[in-house]
Amino acid sequence: MKVTAILCSVLVAGASAFAPGATSFTGTHISTVSQTPIAAPRTSSRTSELNMMRHRKKVAKLGKPADQRKALLRALTTEIIRHGRIKTTLVRAKAVRKHVDHMIQLGKRGDLHARRQALGWIYDKDLVHSLFEAAPERYSDREGGYTRVLRTMPRQGDNAKMAVIELV
Repeated sequence: MKVTAILCSVLVAGASAFAPGATSFTGTHISTVSQTPIAAPRTSSRTSELNMMRHRKKVAKLGKPADQRKALLRALTTEIIRHGRIKTTLVRAKAVRKHVDHMIQLGKRGDLHARRQALGWIYDKDLVHSLFEAAPERYSDREGGYTRVLRTMPRQGDNAKMAVIELV
């Protein structure tokens, strides 16, 4: 009985779609006629929207909102340039590598605009001045790749992948 009801509704909907003066959609879907429950799409617990996959998105979100992520990356960049090497998670090390390389590139350029850009990112003003003094002679023969990320043992508490990021 259900099968004949579904077939009749498909034929009626299909025939009315091609009737002259009718629109192509009649407003009745097959699933509403059949009375069978349809599984709702999965939603996350935080939002009611569908979660899409982040294909070809290069920004590592680091589990933080944009302002906290920027502050974290600025702090990590400052500490790497100050100490030369820090221990952090692998994902954070890979994310901050881009910013450290950019600051060293600005230090190699050495002009006023580059100095002001570096002062806008790095928290310590004296560190920027020392970077602009040391970077041109230290990295004069290198065109990029000023940092090295080395994997270390996982963290004890949560088994997170850890890494050491250091200046070359």
